[in-house]
Amino acid sequence: MASIAMSCSAAVPGFRFNKSPMAAGVVTARPRRVVVVRAEGQGINLDIRKTEEKVVDSVVVTELSKPLTAYCRCWRSGTFPLCDGSHVKHNKATGDNVGPLLLKKQ
Repeated sequence: MASIAMSCSAAVPGFRFNKSPMAAGVVTARPRRVVVVRAEGQGINLDIRKTEEKVVDSVVVTELSKPLTAYCRCWRSGTFPLCDGSHVKHNKATGDNVGPLLLKKQ
């Protein structure tokens, strides 16, 4: 059955075939979403608080597992949706001032 799934996978672009553990031996297909975001050579933040060096917002939340969590807003992070600092390179290349969203535990 695995060979059938492999050949069907190549024949039906946009679908990924998986064996469901709930239905032993049954191959199911579910659509795969692909999101491509490109803003090369231009900024992401076109008009929000452009007078600031870097736009960073902090939100205080009472129910968080970590004391501080940084979420990506530049769409460049290798650990998206979490921030990995990729905005620094993007900001230098484009002159943009995008920064992370910081969630702080109260």
